[in-house]
Amino acid sequence: MISRELLCTLDDKVPIIPTQVLVVEDEPVVRTATCLYLEDSGFEVFEAANADEAIALLSRQNAMRLVFTDIDMPGSMDGLKLAAFVRDRWPPIRIIVTSGKRMVVTDLPDGSMFFAKPYGIDAVTAAMHEMVASNASCAERH
Repeated sequence: MISRELLCTLDDKVPIIPTQVLVVEDEPVVRTATCLYLEDSGFEVFEAANADEAIALLSRQNAMRLVFTDIDMPGSMDGLKLAAFVRDRWPPIRIIVTSGKRMVVTDLPDGSMFFAKPYGIDAVTAAMHEMVASNASCAERH
C-alpha cells in the first residue's frame, strides 16, 4: 500500500504529492474496496458515507482534486445534488458520478463523468488520472 506521505522525488528535489480524492458512497463494502484500490493506484483517499460528510470534509481539505460519488444515498442530498454543489462552491474539483440504478445520466455538471455500476475500477482510475491531468494543464495555461 502506498503511504500518504511523499511518494518519490524528481531529481531528488521536487516532491510528488499524491492527488487527493474523496469517495462518497453509502455502502461500506463498496466504499472500502474503492478506497483501497485507489490508494494502491497512488491516490490519497478520503471517504464519506453521504453528502453532508463529504461537504464537511471538503470544507476542511483545500487540496482535494476529485470527488467520486454515488448518486443514490441517504441524507440531505443525493450524489447529483452533491456534484452540483461541489461544482458551484469548488469549481476546480473534478467530479465522477456513479449509480447502480441508472444506466445514463444527462444532468451532470460540466466536465463531470458518469460510470454505471458495476464499473470497471481500472476504467474509473484511468478517467481520474486523465481528469486531474487535463485540469492541471488547463490551470497552467491560465
